[in-house]
Amino acid sequence: MVPSSSINLTPEEQARLISIARESIRHGSVTKRPLQTDLYALTGKLCEKLASFVTLTQLGELRGCVGSIEATHPLGKCVSISAFGAAYRDHRFAPLQHTELEVTRVEISILSRPETIVASSPEELYQELRPGLDGIILEYSGHRVTFLPKVWVKLPEPKQFVANLKTKAGLPTDFWSESIRYYRYQTQNFAEEATESIV
Repeated sequence: MVPSSSINLTPEEQARLISIARESIRHGSVTKRPLQTDLYALTGKLCEKLASFVTLTQLGELRGCVGSIEATHPLGKCVSISAFGAAYRDHRFAPLQHTELEVTRVEISILSRPETIVASSPEELYQELRPGLDGIILEYSGHRVTFLPKVWVKLPEPKQFVANLKTKAGLPTDFWSESIRYYRYQTQNFAEEATESIV
């Protein structure tokens, strides 16, 4: 497993990804499409295939969160797509309005490659989890859902964490099957600095 610290984006790479995310959101407000990143201009880890999530907040409250569990695109492109999705395709929220851009804060999570969690019972699963560190993927019957590591802040107990993940997957909270699969990953997180216009 590659721990989150080994993702290790430089401050310059982090700043560039924040810029790509915000540019994609602004671009999408006009074109209704994500920003098309110049893949030849990407350097370092920005051109590696890594999965990411982009989270948007306003005054500390969630305004959108979209991302990819699978590393299918270069990181710069993945962030551009995720940022557009968080702003305009998160079905829990109305599409972001142009007037909201300056009070919307961008946070990015870069995912390490998932590893399988081996557990033969719910109790073994709970013992395997590392609160505050592990993001968890649940896979069952062709569907997958995930909670990022930061969800532990609101759901600090493993049993509670897994129960809510099952609810997200549309399963009963006490559901268990030999066909269900769990995976763990870690993230490197970074966000825009808070300013008078960006909270």
